[in-house]
Amino acid sequence: MKIDDLDQQLLMQLQENSKITYKELSDKLNLSSTAIHERIKKLEKSGVVNKYVALVNRRLINKELLVFSHVKLNQHSQENITSFESEIKKLKQVQTCFHVSGDYDYIMKMAFENMDEYRDFMVNQLTTIKTIGSTHSTFVIGDIKDETSYQLF
Repeated sequence: MKIDDLDQQLLMQLQENSKITYKELSDKLNLSSTAIHERIKKLEKSGVVNKYVALVNRRLINKELLVFSHVKLNQHSQENITSFESEIKKLKQVQTCFHVSGDYDYIMKMAFENMDEYRDFMVNQLTTIKTIGSTHSTFVIGDIKDETSYQLF
């Protein structure tokens, strides 16, 4: 799908505030509300926009401990990869998981109330996944920049 300048501007506005009204978008982008509606539907149908979410402040819901875990599989086979990915998708604590290149095979992002909750997760859930060879976790000391939007122009 070709994204033109107006689509880029529209996407930037939606990434900033997905609850913005068609009227507000119409005023900002100098397009009719109907044109805004049609463009948004086109972006949704094509998969460019695939979900609308509320961004929650993790500290205000008692998820102070932010952890990035690097995972190395014990063997690189299609069966192990499929098995690991299937198991990770079931773990509600894992917010994000990327298959990566380099020294580790995966990087996961997770948030916990405290170190005890993290330890319980590691001991009782993550280490039960048989395809994991090793893990290395990094704990976030402070949030410097945590953007959710993609810059389009």
